[in-house]
Amino acid sequence: MVKKKQKNDVVHIGDIIAGVLKTYRHDGDGELSQVWNLWDDAVGDTVAKNARPEAFKGRLLLVRVNSSPWMHHLLFLKKDIIKKVNTALGKDLVQDIKFKIGPV
Repeated sequence: MVKKKQKNDVVHIGDIIAGVLKTYRHDGDGELSQVWNLWDDAVGDTVAKNARPEAFKGRLLLVRVNSSPWMHHLLFLKKDIIKKVNTALGKDLVQDIKFKIGPV
């Protein structure tokens, strides 16, 4: 008999996102869901407190930033962030990043 999960069992958001992405994306694109798990380590604490990955459109990573000055700052760091994220992923999956202002 298979045991059902209790409603109060804690599930990591990365696991939920990975499951949803598998439903709507090709298997290879599912690797992109790892960005949520590695973001803080890849970009560092200061950037992670001010910017969070939000979604993907193909190989474009959409990142929500908490203010205009941070968006301007991250535009200068965009190439470095792409390189760090791809290094953490172990593959060149992110080709570009688009930043937009909103709650982080």
